[in-house]
Amino acid sequence: MPIVRFRLNGVEASIDTDADRSLLDVLRSEFGLIGLHFGCGAGECGACNVIVEGRAASSCDMPLWSVADKDVTTLEGLGSAEQPHPLQRAFIAEQAMQCGYCIAGILMSAAALLQRNPSPSTAEIKEALDRNLCRCGSHNRIVRAVERAAREMAST
Repeated sequence: MPIVRFRLNGVEASIDTDADRSLLDVLRSEFGLIGLHFGCGAGECGACNVIVEGRAASSCDMPLWSVADKDVTTLEGLGSAEQPHPLQRAFIAEQAMQCGYCIAGILMSAAALLQRNPSPSTAEIKEALDRNLCRCGSHNRIVRAVERAAREMAST
């Protein structure tokens, strides 16, 4: 088995495993990163989203080999309880979650958007989050939270 090397949450990482395993499986099983969730298994729901080279990506249908020598950020790399990312603070302030299953993927999609576009319009936020499925009905609060985070990040 080949060793796959990549940067995980800003730290060099490597693993000797089947390079065809899904990135989701490797991150959860081998690295203990359980913020991302298995949803559909087909890259359609967004529950497993991570950021790869600045773009939100479904990790459930992404083979490990495809991230070789790339930057991968998971929810755990976004912020912590002690130092939450502005998005995490905004989601709490706006009460933009209910069950929490989809939120990690939504946060990663929103973070990728704000990296590319620090001042997105409401329409751009909705478009960036379009592939993230949420059954709780928190959509308006989620959009408000992303807008709030963008304002906070712009003022610092």
